[in-house]
Amino acid sequence: MGSKSPDSDNDPRYASVTDERKRKRMISNRESARRSRMRKQKQLGDLINEVTVLKNDNAKIAEQVDAATRKYVEMESKNDVMRAQAAELTERLRSLNSVLEMVEEISGQALDIPEIPDSLQNPWQVPCPIMQTNHGFC
Repeated sequence: MGSKSPDSDNDPRYASVTDERKRKRMISNRESARRSRMRKQKQLGDLINEVTVLKNDNAKIAEQVDAATRKYVEMESKNDVMRAQAAELTERLRSLNSVLEMVEEISGQALDIPEIPDSLQNPWQVPCPIMQTNHGFC
């Protein structure tokens, strides 16, 4: 394009063409800005919806974790009771075996005295049939 002549600035024909271009550009910019605001508003709405969904999912997972924790504590409590009972019964068995050994010595007769199983010797490592990945112990 050629250079502007000094007369073109004052020529009403050029002024009206320039004004029309400015007006069209201004309208185009406003429309573009409106579309941009609408996109951002939609994105914000989508993010707010996603936050709501994620908060709901998080609450459900937290409830599941709480329920699992309560079950775990309950089972651990029952296991503690059972371990204490096993320890008590093991001690009784040892006591009875020692009585049988005394009877065996006094009478001179061989008695069938049962061996105490390893699982009762170590009540903290009771075999766990479900959890075979831990070498058979819970």
